[in-house]
Amino acid sequence: QVQLVESGGGLVQPGGSLRLSCAASGFTFSSYMMSWYRQAPGKERELVATISSTGGITTYADSVKGRFTISRDNVKMTVSLQMNSLSPEDTAVYFCNAHVRGMGWGWNSSAYRGQGTQVTVSS
Repeated sequence: QVQLVESGGGLVQPGGSLRLSCAASGFTFSSYMMSWYRQAPGKERELVATISSTGGITTYADSVKGRFTISRDNVKMTVSLQMNSLSPEDTAVYFCNAHVRGMGWGWNSSAYRGQGTQVTVSS
């Protein structure tokens, strides 16, 4: 059974940090590219960060560049998103996605997706 299970979300004050984790099971994790998307109420869904199957290539949305870091551990089958200097604009549900190599990073083309974890940045 394929599963992606996010954890680590919660309430944090502006300027704070959170680390999101996504645990994968049921598929060959090391063969898949991984991404984090976020969805905030009333806003367009945003591709936040991507990482190649080996972890050697990462990309970030301009809105999070320099503040967020994506990483993966192919042995533990996890992908993480370290989020620093959080602001209220980062409030959203964050989703972990698995992508087949060569199929791009689109939301609708992702092979697997977690249930999402809520991040709320507020004082």
